[in-house]
Amino acid sequence: MATCPPYPTRAHRHTHWWQRSWVRYGALITLLALSGLVILALVREQTGTQGFLVGLGLAVLPVPLLIAAFRWLDRVDPGPWRNLLFCFAWGACAAALIAIVANSFATRWIATATADPAGADTLGATVIAPVVEESAKAAAVLLVFLFRRRDFTGIVDGVVVAGVTATGFAFTENILYLGTAFGTDQLTGDSGIASVTAATFFVRVVMSPFAHPLFTVLTGIGFGFAALSTGRHHLRRALLPLAGLLLAMGMHALWNGSAAFGEYGFFAVYAAFMVPSFGLLTWLVIWTRQRELGTVRAELPAYVLAGWLTPVEPYALGSMRARRIARQYARRHAGKEGARAVARYEACATSVAFLRQRGRRGRAGADFTVRERTLLEALWHLRGVARPALDYAARATAPPPVPVPVPPWMYPYGGTPGAYGLRTAPSPYAPQAPYATQAPHNPYVPPYHPYAPPGPHRP
Repeated sequence: MATCPPYPTRAHRHTHWWQRSWVRYGALITLLALSGLVILALVREQTGTQGFLVGLGLAVLPVPLLIAAFRWLDRVDPGPWRNLLFCFAWGACAAALIAIVANSFATRWIATATADPAGADTLGATVIAPVVEESAKAAAVLLVFLFRRRDFTGIVDGVVVAGVTATGFAFTENILYLGTAFGTDQLTGDSGIASVTAATFFVRVVMSPFAHPLFTVLTGIGFGFAALSTGRHHLRRALLPLAGLLLAMGMHALWNGSAAFGEYGFFAVYAAFMVPSFGLLTWLVIWTRQRELGTVRAELPAYVLAGWLTPVEPYALGSMRARRIARQYARRHAGKEGARAVARYEACATSVAFLRQRGRRGRAGADFTVRERTLLEALWHLRGVARPALDYAARATAPPPVPVPVPPWMYPYGGTPGAYGLRTAPSPYAPQAPYATQAPHNPYVPPYHPYAPPGPHRP
């Protein structure tokens, strides 16, 4: 049995009190909490208590659907919930506060300087607001990119982080707009479908709940491409996020300025730009997720050769349907804890596949060996519950046998080759013989690994 190389040691370095993690977390939580209290007071002052409660009840409706959609996109290699909570809180509290204060100040200054309040409102909505709001939301993506670099590895991560941040921002903004509309209806006496509240709800919550996420996702894609760039392309890594931010500002300005294009300007921009852009970005994210599954199938066979995984696991872990079946199997036979163990096993296996890919491309970092060993040991501890479930999932999702024509002369003694003279060939994805008796061959991975699992392999 091969042994694991010793862990690299780091020299002890004195850290100042402000460099400790609990100090940083405390400062960040305090900042977000204070921003939340201030934004709550501002919104309540503008809408009133009743308007605030109505706006809150209506604005919260699309939030679970949007969060679930972004979480679904991140199913291959899900990031930690703490990152999503930070992004949502930043968008709902800090970014919203920055936007309200900066937009109000800029609009008033323009109105005072030009003596044209109507023109100042139009300029503020089409120029000032996109720049301020997208910059404030992009700050959360930048912070995750800089301080949670291990969790930010590609385009999907950028889309999820940016989308959740924008969802939080839109949540607070919808409370303000819906609460203000409700206050207007209270003054005019309108109610029902003809009310301003119903119209605002239809435009902002029903027709365009993805508007703010769509804008900020462009910034996230720029950061995602930067994460995929190697360390030598410093200029590209700096320009790609900036290009995404500029695209987000441009799309936001076009959306806000649609009201100036005439009576049907909003619907024209919605049909000509928003819907195609949403479809294109959705296709890009799903295509990227399929590439990630391909990475899992391509990188994990190296660990099969070393004995860490069974031969069927790369196929099962590279299929979202097989993963779901494995979790369901574990839930039926081992309860919720078994399903959680299989989910952790899938997450660790996916992380080790992406880590190996980054290592081959020279982007893994100096702690590659330590991180790889940690992930593999986590897989080894969870194998008792996960392997039977993944084996069942591989057999359940394997393609059916393929009929192959067989010439009659191959059966000279009157044997029956099968219906219509066909025989069935085994599926290339079907589970193979036990690993201890049959070593799989894969020409695309090196036939070695620096260390083997602790003990003889037993699938």
